Amino acid sequence: MKVALCFLISYKHILNKEEIWKKWIEPNQDIINVYFHYKKLSLIKSKWIKKNCIPENKIFPTSYFHVVPAYISILNYAYYNDLENKWFCLLSESCVPIISSQQFRILFFKKYNLSIFKWRPAYWNVNFHFRANLHLLKSDFHLANDPWFVLTREHVFQCIIFLIKKNNIYKTVCKGGLANESLFAIILHSFENISTNKKIINNSSTLADWNRMSSPTSPYLFNNGNNKDIKFITEELKKNEDVIFLRKVSPFFPNEIILNFIKNKNICYNFNYYILFLFLIYLYMVFHFFV
Repeated sequence: MKVALCFLISYKHILNKEEIWKKWIEPNQDIINVYFHYKKLSLIKSKWIKKNCIPENKIFPTSYFHVVPAYISILNYAYYNDLENKWFCLLSESCVPIISSQQFRILFFKKYNLSIFKWRPAYWNVNFHFRANLHLLKSDFHLANDPWFVLTREHVFQCIIFLIKKNNIYKTVCKGGLANESLFAIILHSFENISTNKKIINNSSTLADWNRMSSPTSPYLFNNGNNKDIKFITEELKKNEDVIFLRKVSPFFPNEIILNFIKNKNICYNFNYYILFLFLIYLYMVFHFFV
């Protein structure tokens, strides 16, 4: 079983924290495949990124408001490129890992058959704001989802099938703009996954600070690594056991802070298992003493 890390890097054609990513992936290279969707291959300078780019004939034009074709293309490519891909993580160039490689491995083998996908009813007035053209759909489809998430192989296949069976809905939603924040909830709902919570963890896999927004449509940009940044990340990691990644992280955000979070999460994880190990030994000794 493997994980497909699916990056969209259509702006500067870089990963803001490429070296951290490479070091984080290395211990799990046996279970991780990396894919990049880009705008123009010649703009990519990193040999590592170029090595993992999807073919140029699979590339679609992207913009902030229209990015769904790129999502679908990279998911479709990763789905057929390796039949062992069981988890598909959608990521941007500003994402970074925020848990350890070891913890990620455990999480994957524990939840590989579950999508980590935050969704809810549309939080805007669909008759006033025409994003994703939800006003043209039935009320059941007035849905919103996090723009970056983790899908299982089963749910990626449903996305592929949806384009064939419900192509008219797909086109309608995409024409409305910001479709990536609604379409995937609509797809999963059409297959009755959301209404029954079937194989879906309604939680965020990618942590973002929407309380300190950097623009009317974008979350906070982690840039300086100040006390507020550290406090926010610390508190959110305690609340959400399904968080794997953090965004939006500037190239100037201190690497040390990211690495410390990864290290500390790993220490915490190892310590908890160490306590469990000691407890099991204790039970074993008690059992044999009375026997």
